[in-house]
Parts: sequence; C-alpha cells; structure tokens
Amino acid sequence: MSVSLYYSARRVLPLTEAEAAELEHIVTAHRESFPYADEESLYLYGDGGGEPGEIVAGSTKLPPQLERVMPVIAHVLESVTELRRALSNAEWRVHMDDLDLPWDEDEGYALPGI
Repeated sequence: MSVSLYYSARRVLPLTEAEAAELEHIVTAHRESFPYADEESLYLYGDGGGEPGEIVAGSTKLPPQLERVMPVIAHVLESVTELRRALSNAEWRVHMDDLDLPWDEDEGYALPGI
C-alpha cells in the first residue's frame, strides 16, 4: 500500500506572473536539494490541479523504505511551507491520505507529534 502527501491552494484570483515565477523558483531549489534521486519529490500538477479555484496542487508518493520516509516527508513539508508563505493569501490544504496536517505560523507544516 502506498501513502502520498497532497497539497493544494485555492483562491478566486489566478496566479500572477510574479507569483508563478516565485513558485517555480521554490520548486526548482527544493528539487535540486532533494536527498534521493530515485524517489518522488515535490511535484506540482501543470494545471493547478484542475479543480475550480485551485491555483496550486500537487502530490508526492512516499517511499516504501522506512528509513527514507521521514527525510522525504520533512523535505517536502519544508517545500510546501515555503510555497504557502509565498502565497499566504490562498486557502491551503496539506494532507497525507486522510490525515490533514496542521499549519503553524512559526514552524510551518509538520507531522503532528514529531
């Protein structure tokens, strides 16, 4: 059974060119620093998710190797935290399958209890 992280942002207004460029910069930087070349990293869907009002959406399939799960989760959640801070005027949802991950203004996204 595979587990994935999902992330999305909604708002009425579409992304501006400046916002899209900032998001691309964040995604590129985090992909380049991702620790495992053979695992999924931060992945944004090309159409913003395709849902009405969704301006950003993506997912990351978590690795089956237990020793890699936490580093991947930490890296992706750090990336999504940076994306949210760049688009703070959107409504964000981040979840691991059915578990919604809480937002903390100081810490950003993290797994509860870790």
